[in-house]
Order: sequence, then structure tokens, then C-alpha cells
Amino acid sequence: MTSPIQPTPDHLVSALVRDEPRVLTRITSLFGRRGYNIKSLSVGTTEMPGVSRMTFVVSGDRGVVEQAMKQLDKLHDVVKIIDHSLEKFVDRELVLVKVRVENTDRRIEIRQMAEDFRARIVDAGHHALTFEVTGDEGKITAFIEQMRPFGILETMRTGRIALTRGSNADIPSHIYHEGETQTLEPLLQSAPREGKAREVNNLF
Repeated sequence: MTSPIQPTPDHLVSALVRDEPRVLTRITSLFGRRGYNIKSLSVGTTEMPGVSRMTFVVSGDRGVVEQAMKQLDKLHDVVKIIDHSLEKFVDRELVLVKVRVENTDRRIEIRQMAEDFRARIVDAGHHALTFEVTGDEGKITAFIEQMRPFGILETMRTGRIALTRGSNADIPSHIYHEGETQTLEPLLQSAPREGKAREVNNLF
């Protein structure tokens, strides 16, 4: 009897990168050349001017993920890699879902079900409702599946973003002073990577 195919595990990884031209292209090309599958990718600014955070959901076994992080670590644009499997973290995702509305009774039913997920209506038409839902991956997937029987017209998911919980500092060499929003103070050098320690110190 043939064993069932086991699903490939997902891994959540973040990278602090410099805001420079073509950084996103260089990083995604690295994954593509080595055959790594990126299931989602989110990019946004951080509290530090000139530094962005990229969050990947990568499919593959543990060895594949570790190899990907080693390759990313070699890029000049990458300041720090965060493997979220090593620390407790909080993650969120946002989705917009446009659902078909056939009649008044169906509209009421859809809205009542959406309330269970704390979904917010962001657009209402005669024949469709568009909902915004924020939560972890499981909640987002469950909401989409609940709306599917009504008829989903369009969806757009942002992909997962994550931060470590509590005092688990994953940003190197700085803390905020109380009452300040811009000034960064060097505090402790975190596990410097060979050849990049000086660059990290200069950045902060």
C-alpha cells in the first residue's frame, strides 16, 4: 500500500534589508535560482529609516530553509535574518474577499456569518459585499472557506507578517529611549555575522 504524500511544511522567515534599488529582485531571484518555493512575501518599512522588513513563507524541509537563510545571509543588502521557528512570535494576515449576493435573505446570512469572524464590510453593492478580515493564517483560511458556498468573486491576501513576542529582541544593537520616536541608541551587539558586524554597527 502506497503511503500518502505528506504536505510540505511551511516556515516563516523575516529579513531586515537595506532600502536600495533592486533589493527585492535580487532576493527573490536567489530563491528562484535554487528552486525554493515562496508561498507568500510581504515587504514594508520599519521604525528604522533606510531599513525594510521582508517576511517570507517558504515551503520545504528544515534543511532547505536553513540553506536558503545561509544564501540570504551572504547578500550585502541583508542586515539580519530572523527564523521565527526559534522564538515565540505573533503573526497576522489581511484578506479582502468579495462575495456574491443573490437576494436580501442571502445578504443577511452572509453578514451574520461574517460577524463570527469579526469581518468588516469595506464595500457594499447590489450584488456583492466586500469584507476585510485580519487574523492568523488559520482564521483567514477558515473565513474564505465559509464564504465559498455563497460564491466568491475575488480575493486578495497580503501574506503573513510577524514579530517576535515580548522582550525577544530580533533587531540588532538598539533600543528606543522612552518618549523618543526617532533616535536609536546602541545597546548590545547581537551575534555578529562574520564580515558584517562593522556594517551593522555603522547602520545603527
